[in-house]
Amino acid sequence: MLTLSPPPALALKPYKSLSNEELAERIEAVRREMGSRLMILGHHYQQDEVIAHSDLRGDSYQLSQMAASSRDCRFIVFCGVHFMAETADILANRPEKLAERGGERVTVILPDLAAGCSMADMAGIDQVEGAWADLGEIIDTSDITPVTYINSAASLKAFCGRHGGIVCTSSNAKAVLQWSFQRTSRVFFFPDQHLGRNTALKMGITNEQMPVFDPYESELGGNNPEAITASRVVLWKGHCSVHQMFRKEHVEQFRKKFPGIKILVHPECPQEVNDLADISGSTSKIMKTVEEAPPGTKWAIGTELHLVNRLKKEHPEQEIHFLSPVVCMCATMYRIDLAHLCWSLESLAAGDPVNTIKVDEETARQSLAALERMLEVK
Repeated sequence: MLTLSPPPALALKPYKSLSNEELAERIEAVRREMGSRLMILGHHYQQDEVIAHSDLRGDSYQLSQMAASSRDCRFIVFCGVHFMAETADILANRPEKLAERGGERVTVILPDLAAGCSMADMAGIDQVEGAWADLGEIIDTSDITPVTYINSAASLKAFCGRHGGIVCTSSNAKAVLQWSFQRTSRVFFFPDQHLGRNTALKMGITNEQMPVFDPYESELGGNNPEAITASRVVLWKGHCSVHQMFRKEHVEQFRKKFPGIKILVHPECPQEVNDLADISGSTSKIMKTVEEAPPGTKWAIGTELHLVNRLKKEHPEQEIHFLSPVVCMCATMYRIDLAHLCWSLESLAAGDPVNTIKVDEETARQSLAALERMLEVK
C-alpha cells in the first residue's frame, strides 16, 4: 500500500542545515517550475510556514476532493498524515478520473512517511476483522453497519466497503448514523469512540446502548454478551491523542476566570467536555463560528494548537484562548517541516519522487464504495 522507502538520512541532512528562508525560496522555485501540474495540500493542523506554501488548506477529505477535481494536477504533495494521502490517491486515481487523463495516474507524495495518526493506528484491519467475527458469535452482522471515521487507514475503509458500510467525517457523522440506522438496527463505529459517542448521544442513544470494544480484551472486547445484544452502537476503543487531552476542569477554569467566555470544541473531545461546551463541531465549523462571531467575543477553543494560534492571529478582534494548560499539538503532523517538504519537492522535480503513496487496486475499489456511499448522504 505504501512505498515504504524511509528517507535516507544522508539525503535529508543537507536540507536540515538550511534556513527557513532558503528552504522557502527553493520550495517556491519548484512550484514555479511545475506550475499547475503540482498541488501542495496543507491540513489545518500544519505549521504556519508549511501552510504558507500550500495551494489548498482544509480538512483531510475536503483537500482530497479539491485536488482530485483538478484537471491539470498530476502530482499531489500532501502535508498531512498517512491516511490523508491514501484518500487523496483513492479519489484522484478513481476509474473515471483515470479515464479522463487517458490512464495517467496522479502521483501522491507524503513528505515524511513517519507522519502517521495515533487514532488511525489504534484500529488495525486484523483487529477489526477479529472484532467483527466476535460480534457475529452474539448478533447477526448482517444487521450491523460498519462506519469508519475518515481518520482511518484505507484498509478499514475497504472493510466498510465490503460489508455495506460507510465512511464519515466529523461534519456529517450524524447524517451517516441516520443513514446507517435506516438500513440496520446497529452500528459498529471506529476508530474514534468520542466522535461516535458524542454524535449518538445527541440522537437519543444512551451510553448503556454503546458498549466500547477493546481489541486488547480477550472476550468480546471486554463486554458480556448481554451488553452486545442490547447495543445500538458498538464503539471502538480509540481516540485522538490531541483532543483526549481536554478536560472538564479546563472548561470550568476558563468559565471562572473569563465570565461570558464561549467554549468551542471538536467532537473528538471526551463526552465530559462536549457536554459542557457551548458549541461542538468539526474543524470547519470551529473556523466558521469564529469567523462569523462579532468583535469582542471571547472563546476558549478545544482543538489542535496550531489551528487555535492561527485563528488567534487571523482574528485579533476577538479574544481567543487555547482550552488547556498543556500544549496539545498533533506531533505527527508536526513532522512535516520545510526541510521534508523541500526535499520531497526537489526530488519530484528531478524525476525521482520519494515517499509515494499508492493504494492497491482492490483496496482502493472497496474504499471508494464506502466513500461514495458517504457522498450520497445528505
